[in-house]
Parts: sequence; structure tokens; C-alpha cells
Amino acid sequence: MGKDIVIIGTVNTKGEQLRFLKERIESRGHRGILMDISMGGSPDFEADITPEEIANLAGASMVDIRASKDRLTITNAMSEGALQKAFDLLSRGHLDGIVSLGGSTIALIASQVMSKLPFGIPKVIGVPAAQTVFVGRWFGATDLIVMQLIMEIAGMNDLIKNAISQVAGAISGMVEEAHEHTSLELPYPSVAVTELGFSDQCAKHVEQLLTEKGYHVYLFHAQGISDRAMDRLISQGFFDGVIEIVPAGLIEERFKGNRPAGMARLDAAGERGIPQVWAPCCLNITGAGPTRNNREKYLATGRVLEIDEMRSMARFPVDEMIIGAKLYAEKINKAKGPVKLVVPLRGWSSLEREGSPLLDPEEDQIFIEALKRNLEVPLEIEEVDCNLEDMETAKVLVDSLDRYMTEKKKIP
Repeated sequence: MGKDIVIIGTVNTKGEQLRFLKERIESRGHRGILMDISMGGSPDFEADITPEEIANLAGASMVDIRASKDRLTITNAMSEGALQKAFDLLSRGHLDGIVSLGGSTIALIASQVMSKLPFGIPKVIGVPAAQTVFVGRWFGATDLIVMQLIMEIAGMNDLIKNAISQVAGAISGMVEEAHEHTSLELPYPSVAVTELGFSDQCAKHVEQLLTEKGYHVYLFHAQGISDRAMDRLISQGFFDGVIEIVPAGLIEERFKGNRPAGMARLDAAGERGIPQVWAPCCLNITGAGPTRNNREKYLATGRVLEIDEMRSMARFPVDEMIIGAKLYAEKINKAKGPVKLVVPLRGWSSLEREGSPLLDPEEDQIFIEALKRNLEVPLEIEEVDCNLEDMETAKVLVDSLDRYMTEKKKIP
């Protein structure tokens, strides 16, 4: 049975190419729904969804948009209208996949739409130049594919036809293989776990112990993308509990670290009220390597551990740890379900063993005390006399979550 595939582009500049893309998709038995987000000029033909409809959904008119010289405002308007239309189609069962074809502006608008759609819906961006500076923004924490077409999308020669045919093949093949996104579900009980290279052993121990207790475990690398994606999945109803070994994406976002996960980090689990057990990995240390723009102030502390030519880790200054503690307290205060913090007293990561310049239990305690001062709700805090990577930490994390999950099952 054919699927409905939404195609985003500008008919006034790429009409011939978009029509070809639609034809290739429909040649495979699917329905192509062309959404025209042209912001200027007159299209050669009328798309299934016109620019006027998109503009009206955003409370604007094409007359005003075409007359405006404010590129940002009109781009935002078309993006908002396209998102509303996509959700309308989704709610009516007419969006099984989505694809865009065009330059950087179209890729940006399409990525903003795709990022709001549920996990599991196939998403493809076809773009001539996937510039590094833009790709991270397009991907965000979204399950999409960016196909770099190499040549400019102008005219219709054999190279362009071949490239567009591959875009059509990609999105068509994806919708053919994809499960209905509303049918995606995880077995009960499923637990999401964040980890990082500096908590590798802890994550392995946690996975082993959870599995032995009958849990289904899903690991997410807390580099700022996977942990953000995990939050999105939680907000969509996935997972029954969370062990946050590395909840550091929030403080990284606040102080422009290399692994920022956005200021909404940790909100999803709290909003859903599912049990959370945290460890404090990397709430006290941050990257200070050459890829960090503001590395000088962290290097200036003198407490730096060089890992390799690209990576160095340094302590967060005390004032930043105190600010970070307040941010985490705010997340705990808003949580609708149980939260527990497990604090290893001999280092919060594998880098903080005895003799390491990063090990400073007294400063770590300053973070904990600042957290307590800003709490408005009770928080269970359990200290363990070991390093984060030791089995004892993992055992307390798992036993704590298991207790919460058992108590939750007993509630009628």
C-alpha cells in the first residue's frame, strides 16, 4: 500500500526539480504531497499546498511576505506555517514521510519542521552543500538523513536527475521499511541510561545489573545530541525510568561547553513523572581542549588533565558550579516523579582518581550544598564511599531505581 510523502521546496525557483522528485516518488506507488514555501516570485504551477496556505497558517499573507525585506521574519513565518500544516497532515494520517529539496534556507526550514515530528517518521533533507557550520543545526537531535547532492540544483541534466532520483529512492525506501510511528513501543520495563567515556565502567555495571533484574536497557551517549534525543523520546512516551549517570548537558549548555544539550535538558522525565536516579558525572569538570572557544578561563585554573591532543578536561570554577547547582535544583523542584542523587565521595568520573589534578571532594561538596540550598522539595541523596566507576556506585543507582519502579507498580 502506498504511503503519503510530504515534499518541501520552493516551486518558484526549483519547480522543475520538485516536480521530478514527486514523479519519482509516485513511480514507486506512493503519493507525493508538494508543499510550496516560495517566499517570492510566481510559481510555474500550483503545488498541492500553496505558499498562500502556508502563510495564512502563520497569520501572514503572501502579499506582505513578498513585499517585505525582512528575510528573518518571513522565513520564520513560512517555517511556522509549514510546521502547522505538517502536524495537520500527520493528525489526519497523511504524513508517512517527509523530504525537502533545495538550498540552505529550505534545509533550515525543513529541519525545523522535521525536528518537531515524532521519532520514527522518515525524514530526508536533499541539499547541494551540506556545510559543516549548518549540519549540526539541521540534525539537532532529530532522526533525519542529510543527502549532499554536490552539484547546484539548477536545470535538469543527467547528474541532477540521478541525484534527485536517489533522494526519491531514499525517502521511498525509508517509508516502505518504517513501522507506523504510533505503533512503536518498548517492552516494559524499559530504562534509559546516559553515559560518557569518563563513566564507561559505571554504565557497563549499570547495564549488567539492570539486565539481571529484568529491565530492558537503552544507553545514550551524553555528548549533547543523544541525551537531547533521549529527552525527546521520553516526552513521546518512551521509557519507564531513567538513570542519569551523566546529566551534565545542562551545565554544559549554560557555560558553552562542548557537550551542550539545551536548557530543556532533564525536563521530559520530570514532566512525565517517571522515576529518575542521577549520578553527578561531569557536573564538576568540563572540556578545555582546542575546540572550546572560551577555554582560557578553564585552563587558567591550573587544574587540567590532558587526555590527547584534542581533549583536555578542567574543573569548573566554584562560582560556575554554584550556578549550575541552582539549575539542577530547579529541574528537581519541577519534577512530578521521584528523583534521587547518588554521590560518589572519591570522584565523579574515571578522571578523578587519587592523584588526579581534577579530584577535589571539597569543591564537589560545595556543589552539593548549593543544590540543597535551592531545593524546594525533598531530595533523597545517598553518598557512597567510592569512585563513580566502582561497582558499588552502579549497585546503588540500580537498586534505587528498582525500588522506585517497584513502589510505582504497587500504586493502584
